[in-house]
Amino acid sequence: MAKYVYDFAEGNKDLKDLLGGKGANLAEMTNLGLPVPAGFTITTEACQRFLAEGSHVDGLDDEIDRHLAALESAMGRRLGDAADPLLVSVRSGAKFSMPGMMETVLNVGLNDESVAGLSRQAGGNDRFAWDSYRRLIQMFGKTVCDVPGEEFEDALHKAKQAKGVRDDVQLDSDDLKSLVAAYKKVFSKHVGHEFPQDPRQQLDQAVEAVFRSWNADRAVLYRRQERIPADLGTAVNVVAMVFGNLGPDSGTGVAFTRDPATGESGIYGDYLQNAQGEDVVAGIRNTLPLADLEKIDKKSYDELLQIMATLEGHYHDLCDIEFTIERGKLWMLQTRVGKRTAAAAFTIAAQLVEEGMIDLDEAVTRVSGAQLAQLMFPRFDLSGDPTALTRGVGASPGAAYGEVVFTSAQAVALAGEGRSVILVRRETNPDDLPGMIAAQGILTARGGKTSHAAVVARGMGKTCVCGADQVEVGRDQFTVHGQVVHEGDVISIDGTTGRVYLGEVPVRPSEVVQYFEGDLDPALANEPLVAAVHQLMTHADERARLRVRTNADTGPDAARARRFGAQGIGLCRTEHMFLGDRRELVERLILAHNKTERDDALAALQPLQRADFLEIFREMNGLPVTVRLIDPPLHEFLPSLEELAVQVAVAKERGSSGEEAERDERMLAAVRRMHESNPMLGLRGVRLGLVIPGLFGMQVRAIAEAAVALAAEGGRPKPEIMVPLVGAVQELETVRHEAERIIAEVVGDSGVEVLIGTMIEVPRAALTAGQIAEAAEFFSFGTNDLTQMAWGFSRDDVEGAFFWRYLELGIFGISPFESIDRDGVGRLVRIAGEEGRATRPGLKLGVCGEHGGDPESVHFFHEVGLDYVSCSPFRVPIARLEAGRAAVESAGSDHR
Repeated sequence: MAKYVYDFAEGNKDLKDLLGGKGANLAEMTNLGLPVPAGFTITTEACQRFLAEGSHVDGLDDEIDRHLAALESAMGRRLGDAADPLLVSVRSGAKFSMPGMMETVLNVGLNDESVAGLSRQAGGNDRFAWDSYRRLIQMFGKTVCDVPGEEFEDALHKAKQAKGVRDDVQLDSDDLKSLVAAYKKVFSKHVGHEFPQDPRQQLDQAVEAVFRSWNADRAVLYRRQERIPADLGTAVNVVAMVFGNLGPDSGTGVAFTRDPATGESGIYGDYLQNAQGEDVVAGIRNTLPLADLEKIDKKSYDELLQIMATLEGHYHDLCDIEFTIERGKLWMLQTRVGKRTAAAAFTIAAQLVEEGMIDLDEAVTRVSGAQLAQLMFPRFDLSGDPTALTRGVGASPGAAYGEVVFTSAQAVALAGEGRSVILVRRETNPDDLPGMIAAQGILTARGGKTSHAAVVARGMGKTCVCGADQVEVGRDQFTVHGQVVHEGDVISIDGTTGRVYLGEVPVRPSEVVQYFEGDLDPALANEPLVAAVHQLMTHADERARLRVRTNADTGPDAARARRFGAQGIGLCRTEHMFLGDRRELVERLILAHNKTERDDALAALQPLQRADFLEIFREMNGLPVTVRLIDPPLHEFLPSLEELAVQVAVAKERGSSGEEAERDERMLAAVRRMHESNPMLGLRGVRLGLVIPGLFGMQVRAIAEAAVALAAEGGRPKPEIMVPLVGAVQELETVRHEAERIIAEVVGDSGVEVLIGTMIEVPRAALTAGQIAEAAEFFSFGTNDLTQMAWGFSRDDVEGAFFWRYLELGIFGISPFESIDRDGVGRLVRIAGEEGRATRPGLKLGVCGEHGGDPESVHFFHEVGLDYVSCSPFRVPIARLEAGRAAVESAGSDHR
């Protein structure tokens, strides 16, 4: 029979799949002997069963009964006892941290009778008892019964107004007793019955509400954003309540063992006296810095520091800790490996290596290409000395500017129009997640580095400033020192310094980009972040098996990519060389009446092509350069059919004649002749080279001549000619035969070697790769077209047309054009690689589609044995890091 409930002493940190992150870490802290309240965890398997069957899980009630009895025995109190009640918290806890996305209910077990018993437990503290009761009704109502949270907030606001106070801690027991009565009316109005008085009914309903919250809209959206699988489910933790709202000698806080924004060592976190845990992360009151706890309660402070050191030493990582102090007694409520900014991730990984906690292999796995990309974003240029409007807490670094919006819905709407927005809120809550994703940055008037806004923003790499308490937020404006900023006004926020500026502040390149460019101020070379990036990138390069090339069509692009660490060019698109002033030569080629005119047009293009290739070969001297012969349909180089038809018709109507009118008519005839209903599946790629004599030959000759010219200069050219859109080996053989003749004629005894291969972008090519490898010395997977053809999608149309709905329905976790579809397109890549190498064991395999720079896809390409990936210059460092990570993780998996 399945076991659905585990006592904390039965688990450990390695059981996250079963117990969720929170439950596994509560168990680990219990086993370490740390002060954890008694409790038990209901497993993710129970949640999966509940969601699958839509009802309570058979046998779960009995297991909860047994563990609840053990909890009551350990605490010496009973759930529902009017004289001496046991209260519990019911909290979610998935395998992967999803801060604020699922539900929590505190003080479960209170009712009209036991509130008096709770007061007696607290030494006659009526205020504490009624405060705890109103919190239960509010959280239970909102979480379990979908009562609008604003109505509870409105009742609390009215109570404070009536009392003439600003904070809820200034309300006395009579005020809170009246508030409980108001909350009950709100509850019964929306739910249709009175607030439940049976403590076990409260517990069961709270557990089921946590299960259901796994599929709440905000949780689904967060999982999609963070690529968390949808079938994991959440565990539920039932924990004996400890109270931080008993008075000034009690409180609650969140601590980090290092600064989650920068990675620096020190005392970081927030503390709130006379409060319960949710008050800190909700940001409803501005907190005290954790260091202030030393003055308030030195004993608890010293114990907390010791526990923090213990946990970081045990987990070998930055730890995020939630704690409560109940009348001078410290309790640990949660720990987890903490979310951090990209800068902190690199800095901490390097620090832990230096401190001997982890080795360089482990350090490389602690950072990611996505985080490196964040570090390459620009920063504000403050050389103009802009005046800050105000300053808050720099909670998640970055430079962001945009129009001010005050609601999540408005942020989504304007971002959908392509506008940059900054979401401004008093404090965010989980329902704001869509707006936080849509916005360039988030500004809140309340909360600190551990508030909901800060934690979620750091996880998403979103710029965030919190706790700007001089900001008075209204419905459609905010005010700072009398200055009004309206909705639609532009502001800039600096997530590092916490400064907020009116208007758009210019940006400058990041130090990390300057480091890669070799243009970094020497004074910054030893900065912790730059030093960490250098150390981890160097190790990633040493461990990587996959090489990283770039997609580049010009000398400057090639030079920049080489500075970024590119080990060659995996895709040089020759069609980009036919644009601009050269379009006229292409038109001459298309309009040619006979072989002589066609040869003249090709002869005019050849020296231009040769110069292009020579420039690129020089920049990549000694490294391979894969040149793709012209791929798109030639009509793309011609005027629009509709526009040209109108132009010719108007000219005829006006009776225009002469050379220009005649040329336009000839052009229109050519455009109509070449017009295709679906040009992406028409006359392009290898088909174009076979239909237009001399076109590919001209390009092959230009490539070979450029290589020979560089060799004559003392260089080491490594040209590779790639034939696009091949679907049958006979196509490649035909092109290869002509290419080899031209290469032999041009190269002579220069010593230049030219490889000939093909792009695998048609499903048939992947499925007949064994045959095609007989004529190809390399394959380069064009995964953009391969995805398009495998799915039957037009990538120019579908993403805006219906991908949003596919993502919403969970058909896609992410667009298949963004990250490789492992099961479909990925299988074609695997088949082609295996069958190609069965024919030609030394066959070189690479990828040159957009997936070459996608972190997840890089790991797949390592796994299937490709030799290299190719991506845009800016993404080269990202692919280098992921290639190293893939090698380290693969070696670790093999070792295990």
